[in-house]
Formats: sequence, structure tokens, C-alpha cells
Amino acid sequence: MNAFANITAFVLAGGLGTRLRSVVADRPKVLAEVAGRPFLHFLLNQLAAAGVRDVALGTGYMADLVESTLGFTHGPLSLRYSPETTPLGTGGAVRAALPMLTSSTVLMLNGDSYCDADLGEFHAQHLQSGAKASILLAHVADSSRFGSVKTDAAGTVTEFTEKRADAGPGWINAGIYLIDRSLIEAIPTNQAVSIERDVFPRWIGHGLRGVSIGRALLDIGTPESLASSEAFLRGKGLC
Repeated sequence: MNAFANITAFVLAGGLGTRLRSVVADRPKVLAEVAGRPFLHFLLNQLAAAGVRDVALGTGYMADLVESTLGFTHGPLSLRYSPETTPLGTGGAVRAALPMLTSSTVLMLNGDSYCDADLGEFHAQHLQSGAKASILLAHVADSSRFGSVKTDAAGTVTEFTEKRADAGPGWINAGIYLIDRSLIEAIPTNQAVSIERDVFPRWIGHGLRGVSIGRALLDIGTPESLASSEAFLRGKGLC
């Protein structure tokens, strides 16, 4: 059975990519070229392999270029676009796209990172737990760039820890979420809202779960991480 056949995926693809301007000046960071293809292609391939068929992309910076580059299909995926006229943040973007998100549960992903994880297993654990929202967590050797996420023995999120230089290894937010549509409806409209900073902390104690299955995470937010991205993806057999 295809767990994602009736679930709409929402991909955040509107970031400015300010830190990448020195190496990617003519396009948004989700279109940064990796192994001869826009980075977002690898994320869309992952969604297609998981059984997703319906994808909405939240665009902002150079939205027209994202749409003209990707078009309206990618393999078996149907692609639609929710462009911002002003920056809305990650929470505001998914709230603005709500009319396109037709499923009762939404799979939400950052468009500038790739997590080596079984999305089907993520969905299965989300269902089994009965959580209203689940965050896919990935383990990294150095969490100083990201901050970390603390959970109890049952996987319930108990704390978000801020970035700090001496953080060391830890479980971090991999930028992939399964969220009940009712929670997205509760996000204020037409406002800049960060789902990570403004929304998730308020959901602690109200059905927010962490699923610790991410084996490795690639984030292309810096020139250094973008330069290492091809080797990462080749190591996973993805290019």
C-alpha cells in the first residue's frame, strides 16, 4: 500500500540563499547545480520514490525561475506553486499554501536539504504514535550549526536546544515534517511566521513527536556544504 498516495507534500523553495551568493548568484539556492542538475531534483526524486504524487512548492525569491525550471511534472509527480509576494517564513508559507494542500496530513520539507531516511518508516511511526505533528530527526556529529532536539523515551519532543559552538553530536531537526492539517489552519494568515522558532515550541506538550531515523543530512546553505553535496549524493547512489 502506498502510504503517500493521498498525502500532499509541501516543499519550501522560497529562500534567498544569502550565504550562497558568492557561488550561486543567478538563481535561488534550491536550483543550485549539483552533478549537473538543480538540487531540488534530488529531493523530488526522493518524494517520487516514496510514493508521493502531489507536490506544492512554496516559492519566493526568483519564483518564476523555479517554476520555469521545474515545470508542472517531475516523473510521476504533479507540481503546483504557491508564490509569496512578501517573505512569510516557513510557517507563513505553508499557511498561505493551505488551499493547495488537500490532504488531512501534510508532508512538509525544506527544499535546501536532503535527509537520508525512509519516508515510509517516518509515516508509519507518525501514524502509530497518534501524534498531531512529527519531526524527522537526523543524528549529526556536530550539531553546532543546527541546534538539537530533545525527546523522551517515547519520542515526545521535550525541548529545542539553541545553536552553540560546543554542542557536539546530537539529534537535529532534519527539515521534514508530517503535520495535521488542523494545526496548519491555526497558523496566523498573512504574517511572517517561523514554524521552527514560533510554532514548534508552542506545540511541545500538545502532540509533537520526534522520529529519530535520519541516517545523514545534507544542507546546502553554505558554500562549503554545497561544495560537498555531490560527493554526499554520489555516496548514496543518487547521482
